[in-house]
Amino acid sequence: MLNYSFPVTLLNRYFPVTVALYGLLTTLTLVVLFHGLIVLGVLPAGIVWGGRVESREQLLVLEAVSITLNLLMLAVAAVRAGLLNVRVRPVVLQIAFGLMTALFLLNTLGNMVSKNELEKAVFTPLTLLLALCCLRLTFAAGPGYSKPPVAQ
Repeated sequence: MLNYSFPVTLLNRYFPVTVALYGLLTTLTLVVLFHGLIVLGVLPAGIVWGGRVESREQLLVLEAVSITLNLLMLAVAAVRAGLLNVRVRPVVLQIAFGLMTALFLLNTLGNMVSKNELEKAVFTPLTLLLALCCLRLTFAAGPGYSKPPVAQ
């Protein structure tokens, strides 16, 4: 049987839940705004989706999916922070943050093979940081951690 206490102890000591949670909330909010600027044409479409988008219609579909997923993840983080008055079992949050960790790790891999150097340089470390925040919250959202870090 694997012993996870060592990495969890390191996470607890050097990466507080509040830092991970508010870092996640802030970054996801900025990501939603960023994708909105892409949709509006304020920012060039070539800096997202690996520079592989072939049409405006394809861009709009992909951006709609991205904005929806980011808003869903933002809602999960907001519930965890006590900013949304929704009762959710801790194990549901733990599973959600685990899935978010996996998604951000896959996104990190995708950013690493992007055709766009800006996407590769900026979003690879950003999605890796988001994965670490979600990993931290995965271990903090389970049974035995009953209080959110902020008052409701």
